[in-house]
Amino acid sequence: MDQKFIETDILIIGAGPVGLFAVFEAGLLKMRCHLIDVLPQPGGQLTEIYPKKPIYDIPGYPSVLAGDLVKNLMKQIEPFSPGFTLGERAETLERNADGRWRVTTDRGHVHLARAIFIAGGLGSFEPRKPPISTIEQYEGKGVEYFVRNPEEFQGKSIVIAGGGDSALDWAIYLANEVRELTLVHRRTEFRGALDSVEKMQHLADKGKIKLVTNAQVVGLQGADHLESVEIQHDTEGSFQISTDYFLPLFGLTPKLGPIGDWGLSIDKGAVEVNTLDYSTNVPGIYAIGDINTYPGKLKLILCGFHEATLACQSAFNVVNPGKKLSFKYTTVTGIEGMPAPATT
Repeated sequence: MDQKFIETDILIIGAGPVGLFAVFEAGLLKMRCHLIDVLPQPGGQLTEIYPKKPIYDIPGYPSVLAGDLVKNLMKQIEPFSPGFTLGERAETLERNADGRWRVTTDRGHVHLARAIFIAGGLGSFEPRKPPISTIEQYEGKGVEYFVRNPEEFQGKSIVIAGGGDSALDWAIYLANEVRELTLVHRRTEFRGALDSVEKMQHLADKGKIKLVTNAQVVGLQGADHLESVEIQHDTEGSFQISTDYFLPLFGLTPKLGPIGDWGLSIDKGAVEVNTLDYSTNVPGIYAIGDINTYPGKLKLILCGFHEATLACQSAFNVVNPGKKLSFKYTTVTGIEGMPAPATT
């Protein structure tokens, strides 16, 4: 197979929102970027798993759909013409004699770069499934682990299981779209954001959400499609609820994949970094977004944006050794290919 050689300044592993924003910050410093992602399109989880999920903690947006955020990020980086290798996984890492990193994908395509940003989100991931013996036979037939298209649930009866942000966010979003919504959680306390818990409780008080705590879904019934779920309550025993869909939203099980063999310092499945610039223990390699870990780490997109910004400032010296960095605000310099800022 003919190898495809791609040369760039910064090679970004992962084309999710943090990886895309890193292109913008690097572009401001005149550094070229190329991105590798195992998914067939940019956007990471935002595109693949919940494109129509509203996100509330992006500065300047009271609410923005995940898919729209990706579209905006892609438009923002257009002036810097990044390259993409999509549908391929970064497999091996080597150091060339000239100091550049050599990354080869699972399809044999070779990428050369002075610096590497690992922005792989949770890495390779799969949904956490509840221990229900028959759950696989209902997958795609009433059991869904992600909400890709909320419209398919309109006017339906659904049961959501989980107590984290994903379960709460979707329960809040779908409460006014579906015929009936039941939220099942094995505890009375929720792990999600306090504001989301309060919104969910308000909808429960209004009868928009049937809240069942201290319980869990233990069985599924139906012929060709899911028809009901069996719920086991800590004190009330078991009972059944008729439903069209069951959404166990327990999050994702992360797997680093080949990145775990690159000589990086790993702690509990995440890459350890220095918060000075989000560099790893290997010079020239940085980790940004959900894939990294450090004291006080918050897995928020806006935190990943901050990490990408500081990593780019540091990577400038790796890409341009001996060259002085002169950073200016975009409100002063403008961006090449975009209208210059107005002056007064």
